[in-house]
Amino acid sequence: MSKVLGIVAEYNPFHNGHLYHLEKSKEMTGSSYTVAIMSGNFTQRGSTSLMDKWSKAEAAIQCGVDLVIELPVLYSVSSAENFAEGSLKILDSLKVVDYISFGSETADIEILNKCADVLYREPRRYKTLLSHELKKGVSFPKARESALMMYLNDIRKYANVLSSPNNILGIEYLKAIRKLKSNIQPVCIPRYEAGYNDLSYTGNIASSTAIRNIIKNNGFKPLQNLIPAPSYATLIQNIKTGHIVPDVSVFEKEIIYTLRKMETQEIAELPDVCEGLEFAIKNAANSCNSIVEFLNIIKSKRYTTTRLQRILLYALLGITKKDMELSKKTQPYVRVLGLNQRGKFLIAEIAKANPKLEIVTSVKRFIDKNSNKNLTAILDKDIWATNVYTIGYEDDSWNNLDFTKKIVTF
Repeated sequence: MSKVLGIVAEYNPFHNGHLYHLEKSKEMTGSSYTVAIMSGNFTQRGSTSLMDKWSKAEAAIQCGVDLVIELPVLYSVSSAENFAEGSLKILDSLKVVDYISFGSETADIEILNKCADVLYREPRRYKTLLSHELKKGVSFPKARESALMMYLNDIRKYANVLSSPNNILGIEYLKAIRKLKSNIQPVCIPRYEAGYNDLSYTGNIASSTAIRNIIKNNGFKPLQNLIPAPSYATLIQNIKTGHIVPDVSVFEKEIIYTLRKMETQEIAELPDVCEGLEFAIKNAANSCNSIVEFLNIIKSKRYTTTRLQRILLYALLGITKKDMELSKKTQPYVRVLGLNQRGKFLIAEIAKANPKLEIVTSVKRFIDKNSNKNLTAILDKDIWATNVYTIGYEDDSWNNLDFTKKIVTF
């Protein structure tokens, strides 16, 4: 069989930078088929997807991806480590994927490999350095970055590697490959022009953050130059029908309500809540009515804004530490969101390569025949996440779309 490329993405929304990454990855690997493991309606940095997962799958397929598989919400809103490991679990289980390609701020994959090796092995000296840094009261990401640079003893070479979002995810993919003993080969594509969180843009390349900011401010005019035509058409259609959810602030009243209703001990059971953070969260929820105000009260050098936003999502979606632990020990199902004719061929090859793999093409049919309680629990969270997500629509906020929406096909 020809080479198969794997990509992990949020496509929030699919823009010219994504198209560049896709085409460059195909070129570098000589791959004839592409599988994308894609976040659904909520994202890893603790926010919402601009468009629903079926619309994103439609844009991705029309722009050159052959098969889009959903990354279940327990992974898509998780830490970078669990996000990456969940994605690799799915890619590896397909038994047909040759490469995983990810964007990075660092062009040299060996630098990322060196970091991944230390973070995967966690040598005693590194752990001692990390413990020392954490005692300074800084956030875990900052402590890890400092400990790693000291351990590798080359600050110039490794400076800022762990402070760049795509590098962090790239390192986690490399760690997951080691942990799963996967034969998938990693490839990194340096980011082209726009940085991950850049609000400015030049030419026809802009970050997803910049594009979402343009839409939030109703400045639609630049979009046509920044997004491939098929993705642009899908986005405009969703905007016209009131089916976009710009960010998590759309749900701020629901989140504050939920946190006020929860007991402090229940807040303590949310993932990423530790060291008495539940009391600060409860006090903040009891004294404000917006996410911006909430984050201003809580944020500190120990807790990053992204971590706090994920905690807000956990409260909104009813995700507990127990749920997250379940995701870490479970092999996820393969939920197909969209495919073209080449994708149909891939599905047939995947089924032959791994006959026992759970491939979900109908949620109802899967529920009726499935006897794995862990998979049921993970799917229940996906269904609930979609039901919550559509509350953010301006119009037609239908429930149970996971049962009624068909796979996107071309």
